[in-house]
Amino acid sequence: MAQIIDGKAVSAAVKNEVAAEAARLRDEKGLKVGLAVVIVGSDPASRVYVNNKKKACEAVGFQSFEYALEESTTQEQLLDLVNVLNRDDRVNGILVQLPLPKHIDEKAVINAISPAKDVDAFHPENVGRIMIGEYSFLPCTPAGVMRLIESTGTDITGKQCVVIGRSNIVGKPQAMLLLQKNGTVTICHSKTKNLKEICLGADILVVAIGRANFITGDMIKEGAVVIDVGMNRLDNGKLCGDVEFESAEKKASFITPVPGGVGPMTIAMLMKNTLTAAKQQAGIE
Repeated sequence: MAQIIDGKAVSAAVKNEVAAEAARLRDEKGLKVGLAVVIVGSDPASRVYVNNKKKACEAVGFQSFEYALEESTTQEQLLDLVNVLNRDDRVNGILVQLPLPKHIDEKAVINAISPAKDVDAFHPENVGRIMIGEYSFLPCTPAGVMRLIESTGTDITGKQCVVIGRSNIVGKPQAMLLLQKNGTVTICHSKTKNLKEICLGADILVVAIGRANFITGDMIKEGAVVIDVGMNRLDNGKLCGDVEFESAEKKASFITPVPGGVGPMTIAMLMKNTLTAAKQQAGIE
């Protein structure tokens, strides 16, 4: 039976580290850390995420600047705001909550954010830096996954690592981070053949495909570390991941639950990225 990887406990440890460092820099250097979060429209899930980010800022001692814009906001108006925030010295990190309304080009907005303040690490410059291993920020979810794997004491070197999902936000950067830790990485997706066979070879399995209970216990190698990035709501209202937990738990050595696994890590790593940005902008090593 697998040990449960407690994302709430690991994320609390990350936030405590960030809060202690932020307090020290405030006392010793007079550095105040600020995160600007922009939300366009009234998507309920986005509103929950933004509120959680605001609470996290308060918990670690950051200033939080929220910009709630109407659904009818034009792309030009949003880009103007991003440019203002790029120049605002109080703002160390800028996060534009996705998804945006359909009339706004997400790529144009991401590209407009200064790479130095891009704490989501979505800007092409930061993506390129991740590819060559010379990055300042890591995308928050993949960085959180790495911290969860680390918490198990697993050495990634030489392990067979399988990532299911190839999104720019999770799958692709996740593969790069595992590769940089000397894992042997296979990326699978909706067109992959022999998926079960590939999964059964995985010492570390990261699932981010967005399909409820897609990976079942008979697809998991005995003793594998299983990280479930998925978050799906079933017809009965319950949340579940991309991994069928009950059968997977019988095979894995470590497994993340949903909720309470990867989810809490994303905001914790966002706080860590924002602190890193503030230090770099202030010229502090």
